[in-house]
Amino acid sequence: TVAKGRNKDAAKRKKSKQRKKCDPGFLAKANGKTLRSYEVGALPIINHILRRMRLPEILREFLPASDARTELPAYRTLLVLLRNILVAREPIYGLGQWASRFAPDLLDLYPDEVELLNDDRAGRALEQMFDALVTELTVTVVRQVMDEFRINMDELHNDSTSVSFYGAYDQAEEEHQVRGQPTLAITYGHSKDHRPDLKQLLFILTVSEDGGVPIYFTSASGNTSDDTTHRATWDLLCQLAGRSDFLYVADCKLASSENMNYIARKGRFITVLPRSHKEDKQFRKQLWEKPDSVRWDDVYTVTKKMRTRGIEHEVEVDRLTVVADEMVSSDGYRLLWYHSTKKAEHDARYRARSLQRASRELTDLRERLSGPRTRFKSRKKVDEAVQEILKTLKDETLLVVKVEEREEKTFRQANKGRPGKNTKYVKELKKRFEISWSIEQIRMAEAEASDGMFPLISNVNEMTAEEILRAYKRQPIIEKRFSQLKTDFAVAPIYLKSVTRIQGLLAIYFLALIVQTLLERELRQAMKRSKIKSLPLYPEERACRCPTARKVIDLFDGIQRHVLKQPGRETEVMVTALSPLQNQILELLGIPEKSYGL
Repeated sequence: TVAKGRNKDAAKRKKSKQRKKCDPGFLAKANGKTLRSYEVGALPIINHILRRMRLPEILREFLPASDARTELPAYRTLLVLLRNILVAREPIYGLGQWASRFAPDLLDLYPDEVELLNDDRAGRALEQMFDALVTELTVTVVRQVMDEFRINMDELHNDSTSVSFYGAYDQAEEEHQVRGQPTLAITYGHSKDHRPDLKQLLFILTVSEDGGVPIYFTSASGNTSDDTTHRATWDLLCQLAGRSDFLYVADCKLASSENMNYIARKGRFITVLPRSHKEDKQFRKQLWEKPDSVRWDDVYTVTKKMRTRGIEHEVEVDRLTVVADEMVSSDGYRLLWYHSTKKAEHDARYRARSLQRASRELTDLRERLSGPRTRFKSRKKVDEAVQEILKTLKDETLLVVKVEEREEKTFRQANKGRPGKNTKYVKELKKRFEISWSIEQIRMAEAEASDGMFPLISNVNEMTAEEILRAYKRQPIIEKRFSQLKTDFAVAPIYLKSVTRIQGLLAIYFLALIVQTLLERELRQAMKRSKIKSLPLYPEERACRCPTARKVIDLFDGIQRHVLKQPGRETEVMVTALSPLQNQILELLGIPEKSYGL
């Protein structure tokens, strides 16, 4: 046993020496000269944000202690994975190949550590990230972000999205316990991506109104209902903010009596009243039967500058009004009914398209019913097919579909063989179905009367109707974060089969969202302080008023560091010359231009 241990140690030392000989980057040799080139890109910018977040120190503190034999600490592996998600979105199995192109010091690695990066080591690091989620890791990161970047916590927006999975994931169909921590169930649920055929997990996010910075995330099983997550989320937000008087804005899943009463005890909320509530039906009925009984007040008008024949003028894009007489919900909270002219146009177009689509599908169904080899041989199957088509309508009562049944006589030979004078035939009766449909005109008129309407419910009495509406109109900032999660980062934990590693990876995506958002916020605030209206980030140097992190990262793509070694001379280090626009962005972000990439 001792001999085996010595041989293993000797092999390890030999392997370590071999690694030290290798150096990543792109190598060129000529006449005794050696030129090694490394990618730099936007890594110095990302590292600048990471240092201000103190993310390396926090990860090292909260991740479980690594084994003494570990050649590459887990926190450094996770930081490389985080940078990869921000810059390149390469799959986990390509992490080492991607890292080999960059200067190792920009990844907080030594040259001999780059080749240690592989999918197995990344997977084990994600296991440690999963173990750390039960600690104060994310809370500590967010508090550091709040203090360092001075994030305003007066208004917070919450929503959720689904992360779809391709594959069976049989071992993760139910929730379990792993190392004392619950794991999630990858299973079917209400898909936000409109993919009911795929299993999923729920990704729940809360962002600040100040820059849309993500400040809290959690994940839940794929079949979890959103309305069960708000109370636990609100409690943790109170812990983060150190107070409970912030404004909590969420979608209609918040509008249950249990959720609203729970938050109203100490906090403030704004949400949408669901269509299923009786107050909604009562008001829409009143609007249809007695429209003159409803008085409206103007809230504000949205205009857009247009240029016609060289003359600039403003065009009204949307006009928002509110019911003058405020109402009270059955739970005792303020109920405000708003009307938007833009939403009214959208509702009318959506209804028209839905009716056209339903009509086409019903026409196709009718042709299938009349075919000689139709498979619809029972009334039940026809009714099910009709209901499936009507489900595509926002209101199924807009179309009235009639199914008529009739019997069709057919004759066939009683016996096999060529037919003749004495051939006997047997009469058979087959059921055939025909459908017809028409638009329910009264229901159509009721729907048109409430086009553009939406009700908001809140327990905040000191805010005006306009302030409540504007606060709710800021809810789409969280949709931007979900869009970045699924487009910029191309979230795809499908490469991992372990649910614990998937949960760890979702936490890394949350950190990536924070870094990207802070980069955008810092740049935009610096532009505002410097009175710079736009930067020429778009193709053909077109103006960009709200620079995104993706545009900034892409702008620095191609920046390289070159290390030239010549016999008898000192080593020269050169970095690709920066453009005036790149220098301007670095100046706005407070990053020294002279040392960039060195």
